Amino acid sequence: MAGLTDASARALDERLGTTGFARRALRKAFPDQWSFLVGEIAMYSFVIILLTGVYLTLFFSPSMHEVVYDGSYTKLKGVEMSEAYASTLKISFDVRGGLLVRQIHHWSTLIFMGAILVHLLRNFFSGAFRKPRELNWLIGVAMFVLVMFNGLFGYSLPDDLLSGTGLRILEGVTAGIPLVGSYLVMFLFGGEYPGTAIIPRLYIIHVLLIPGLLAALIPLHAIVLTWRQTHTQFPGKGSTNTTVRGYPFFPVFIAKTTSLFLWVLGVTTLLAAFVQINPVWLFGPYDPGAISSGSQPDWYMGWLEGALRIMPAWEVTAWGHSVPLSVLVPALVVPGVLFTGLAAYPFLERWVTGDHRIHHLLDRPRDVPARTGIGVGGMVFYGTLWLAGGNDVLAHRFDVPLFWTTWFFRFLIVLGPVLGYIVAYRICVGLQRRDLGLVRHGLETGIIRRSPDGGFGEVERHLPDEAIAAITDPRPAVAVDLDVPPPVDGIDSPRGRTAAGRLRAALNRRFRADLAVVPERPRPDSGGDRPAIDEKAPT
Repeated sequence: MAGLTDASARALDERLGTTGFARRALRKAFPDQWSFLVGEIAMYSFVIILLTGVYLTLFFSPSMHEVVYDGSYTKLKGVEMSEAYASTLKISFDVRGGLLVRQIHHWSTLIFMGAILVHLLRNFFSGAFRKPRELNWLIGVAMFVLVMFNGLFGYSLPDDLLSGTGLRILEGVTAGIPLVGSYLVMFLFGGEYPGTAIIPRLYIIHVLLIPGLLAALIPLHAIVLTWRQTHTQFPGKGSTNTTVRGYPFFPVFIAKTTSLFLWVLGVTTLLAAFVQINPVWLFGPYDPGAISSGSQPDWYMGWLEGALRIMPAWEVTAWGHSVPLSVLVPALVVPGVLFTGLAAYPFLERWVTGDHRIHHLLDRPRDVPARTGIGVGGMVFYGTLWLAGGNDVLAHRFDVPLFWTTWFFRFLIVLGPVLGYIVAYRICVGLQRRDLGLVRHGLETGIIRRSPDGGFGEVERHLPDEAIAAITDPRPAVAVDLDVPPPVDGIDSPRGRTAAGRLRAALNRRFRADLAVVPERPRPDSGGDRPAIDEKAPT
């Protein structure tokens, strides 16, 4: 057996040159940090989605041909419905394990989206998007958009009343695009809404086009670029910008990531078994004339629903055309600002900071207050839109007028990001000062001790070097000074001659204002417990 293995390895090496890569791969160090595994959760959820999706395609019929239902669910017997909806009911009630697989597929999609979002936030707040990982960041943003749309299209395939309501909203948003909206609707639906072509078209996009793109982008994002680059890691415990401290890929990381896959599979299966999701049989088949109350999309599309709900009914008429801003702004402007801002941020930050160094060492969010504040402001913006998508449910639940909740979210979408930036910025500065206190004075013990001269002071315990390494270890500078020098002999500096140069200098000053400063380590003889405050006893 050993000879066969050696012969196979030698044959592969002679043809593909795999020995060198395999040796490097097995010895590659992976950081031992929990946030590193969030991306692994997304990847394994995608694997589960593919496996369950293949199973579902064996029984799903992507057709809008009308049939009369005669299946196991007695409450809908004799009701006319599309073959897509009838086959979904068949999967749920007549196929062995069909409902479990359907719910695993749906829950895996939600977990996949959530893991992508958390992974994206982790990379943003830690600065993992900087050189040389800009391409990886762009691929991640593209995958986020693709998965979001693929979830929307898959959500619409059963052709039930809830998914049909979502398709109706999509049709209305598409039709509201100036000049080309009506043409796009005809192209997407193959005629007037709802038509008979939309489900087959969404099916092809959902099971073939977007999964194919993701199957190409995920290995590129998670494997190829990662294996070609040094892994990122947080400061501390001897980590530097040129070394990686962690465990080798084999056997430690392969064992951890395999157990993580089993955990993801187990948790997803438990959710599918005990937490009902998308019970399409309760909604009934889609009827364009039916109206449902409290309809909500999956959470990852809630922000678009919220933008449509809180946008005022503004309309502009020009050159004989009416432009409905109540649809145009939520459908184009808000997604454009959100996703274009995400994709362009690494390059905007580089322009502001003037930082062109290679970064393998991550930033702690508290060490860069400006970036953390921007991230929290974006989260508040996204979260406000997401909550606004349920303004009717909130109004009903808390027994307040819908008018109140709508205007509350209109004010919050403007003021919330600003308040989020300010609060996050001040929290970061406060945490930096706490870190400096830990380095210079030590940890407060709550023990009060009286000195020989009658004073009282709290005993503070200095921490070992390992405990404060994340604060005191050297790290690359986050930004360089791009301030405009003063005039020399009445001649302005080239940096200040243009509005763009002055703006860049002002933003650079704002970004550098409260960056964390690496403090000096305490003297070796200053360890132990000692009173840090020597105040005279009150008389």
